[in-house]
Amino acid sequence: MKDTRHTRVVLGVLLVVALAMITIDYRGGDDSALRGLRDVGAAVFGPVERASAAVVRPVGDTFDAITDAPGERGRADRLERENQKLREQARSMRLDRDRSAQLQRLLGTAGMGGYKIMAAQVISAGQGFEDTVTIDVGSRSGVKRDMTVMSADGLVGRVTRVGPATATVLLATDQTSSVGSRLEGSKEIGIVQGGGRRGLGGRGATPLRFQLLDAAAPIQVGQRIVTLGSQGQRPYVPGVPIGVVERIDRSSGGLTRTAYVRPFVKFTSLDVVAVVVAPPRTDPRDAVLPPKPPPPPAPPSTKPSATPSGSPSPGGGRHPEARPSGSTSPTTRPSRGD
Repeated sequence: MKDTRHTRVVLGVLLVVALAMITIDYRGGDDSALRGLRDVGAAVFGPVERASAAVVRPVGDTFDAITDAPGERGRADRLERENQKLREQARSMRLDRDRSAQLQRLLGTAGMGGYKIMAAQVISAGQGFEDTVTIDVGSRSGVKRDMTVMSADGLVGRVTRVGPATATVLLATDQTSSVGSRLEGSKEIGIVQGGGRRGLGGRGATPLRFQLLDAAAPIQVGQRIVTLGSQGQRPYVPGVPIGVVERIDRSSGGLTRTAYVRPFVKFTSLDVVAVVVAPPRTDPRDAVLPPKPPPPPAPPSTKPSATPSGSPSPGGGRHPEARPSGSTSPTTRPSRGD
């Protein structure tokens, strides 16, 4: 007990002395009487502090890195998710603008033809032997089998299978597809047949073929073709643009001709389409066709202009042969006195 009491007294005295020295040094500032003692302490204990800091700092940094790693990883993951969300929003906004523009064009095309339509979006393409796509409308939206499907550019195909919320469309490019058609500005009719998927690739390939019912009927490159319309307006309504004649093949006997048609619709990038749920009251004929592009300007004429035969000579007078035959020299006017 005695030793313990003595230890406590010593500690108390040292504490009081330390507090007194701190107070005196603080109040004295740079002119403190204990400045020398403070400098000695800094010289003695400074290297020890630096050495201990050099040892302890890496350990502390490592400990901080370990303890902060989950938080940093979480922040990085959160930023990555936010960036991905922003990219998706930007992509969605671009798609929405594109689809809105397509829908506006589609409504304009349907309005010109007098078609009542149900807008839809292509959600998948067929993987079998048929050229088909699946759209996101079905029987709940009034879609039925053998209805015409079109885009803002022209004929897409016809509905072949219908579910409650989706439908399958057989494209006009399918080899089994046959569409009654009519030449622009003519009463001549024929059949447009699909050329299959091979017709969609390759340079100069055209996926549609057109055969006139009258082999002697006139047809030329650049003429456009529209749907003729089916009996009962199903599966095809009249007046839907199909494509442009690109070339014409004639058999050796000249009795049959096949025209190869470039379709208005780009079948490899279908997106917004429409199902014609009600036909037009009257046949729109060629009213839905897009305006024809203006013809290219004629090249300037390079024919040199002829030089007049009576042009002045370099000396300022006329050549003698420039005078018309039978002409006489001008008569001298008589004076008044004669």
